[in-house]
Amino acid sequence: MDSFDVLVIGGGPAGYVAAIRAAQLGFKTACVDAFERNGKPSLGGTCLNVGCIPSKALLDSSEKYEVMQHDFAEHGINVQGASIDLGKMLGRKAAVVDKLTGGVAYLFKKNKVTSFHGLGRLVRREGDAWVVDAAGTEVQAKHVIVATGSSPRALPLAPFGGHVVENSGALAFEQVPGQLGVIGAGVIGLELGSVWRRLGAQVTVLEALPGFLMAADDAVAREAQKQFQKQGLAFHFGVQISKVEQDEGGVTVIYTEKEQEVTARFDKLIVSIGRVPHTAGLGAEAVGLALDERGFVKVDHHYRTNLEGIYAIGDVIGGAMLAHKAEEEGVALAEMLAGQAGHVNYDVIPWVIYTSPEIAWAGLTEKQAKDKGLQVKTGQFPFSANGRALGHGDPRGFVKVVADAATDKLLGVHMVGPNVSELIGEVVAIMEFGGSSEDLARTVHAHPTLSEVVKEAALAADKRALHM
Repeated sequence: MDSFDVLVIGGGPAGYVAAIRAAQLGFKTACVDAFERNGKPSLGGTCLNVGCIPSKALLDSSEKYEVMQHDFAEHGINVQGASIDLGKMLGRKAAVVDKLTGGVAYLFKKNKVTSFHGLGRLVRREGDAWVVDAAGTEVQAKHVIVATGSSPRALPLAPFGGHVVENSGALAFEQVPGQLGVIGAGVIGLELGSVWRRLGAQVTVLEALPGFLMAADDAVAREAQKQFQKQGLAFHFGVQISKVEQDEGGVTVIYTEKEQEVTARFDKLIVSIGRVPHTAGLGAEAVGLALDERGFVKVDHHYRTNLEGIYAIGDVIGGAMLAHKAEEEGVALAEMLAGQAGHVNYDVIPWVIYTSPEIAWAGLTEKQAKDKGLQVKTGQFPFSANGRALGHGDPRGFVKVVADAATDKLLGVHMVGPNVSELIGEVVAIMEFGGSSEDLARTVHAHPTLSEVVKEAALAADKRALHM
């Protein structure tokens, strides 16, 4: 029986990063992963195969098409007869995925991580090690890391299949739907709805919550909703769905909105109502691994489960279901196993929605800070007053800074606008060091850049913005 110091179950962002870091630290490491794409093993989990990476590839392709149609003329560039080759667009997406998933396999070889393809199942404890069924082969490991990720949450009224799809199906439509329904106005629904709207679909978003992006800062949510509605996305909030019926031609959804029953007809229906922990086949019940009432693996602050030698990280333990959060947990745990001080600061994890305009934030919203009893000051600065944004032709949105009124410590920064997925990084770095809005305001930013909007928002928190 092969023996390892560390065995990781799951090859997504949490699992493969944990395996690589553990190997770097000198542990004899293995990873067992069952994900397949096109009938072949494919490391990287949901994120690389059917989530973050392919969706961003399609978002980029579809945005280029829309910009060519609507924005090039303003730059004096005339384009006629622009059309899409959906097959080629999907092929490009697949090539990006192939490169990155192949890259993980290469990194495993480089770092001498043994890779098993198939299911990983906890079997029994023998002495100070666990026996794990790794794709049909029993192996031993002193430390077992459960990183099995999450799966799309199904709507009981609309099980996946046929014209009703989750994220992977929505990334592979063979033709652009004429009428596309999206249940759920969260990150996945907004991004995938945006892709197909740009390519020609009429998109209707049905959301059970009473408002839009309620986790984001109120000002950002209002601005983003206004921009999306301008683009043609139709939103319905406070919706209660009572029936979903499929036939050969599409999907009929019956729902109640403002006490009125509505019947809507769609060619395709994307269900994006969140994700659930994936523990099927893990053997949790057989070995007594504790799960909470929602099915997440229970862990302490050091990612230890109730069973000695078994740890868990990533989506399967709950919290923010974000690839970068999962990766950092993988690094932190590997370092803890090596006796180092692994740590993840959950208070400054960045959130990003890759729509157009993009949305990003880190830390507390203004409302959350006030609900905690903090006295706050805020500063806001628009991209419409920024030279680079105007030259680029995209002056939508703004940056908002939330700081403690007494100490000036940065509590949160919230953005909606061009390239804010990249701008949020400097804010996270300053917040990680406990920095203030003054620190941000006095940092020299290159001119002309979009990042100057971040600096000006920090200046505005002290009522001394320079360019507005």
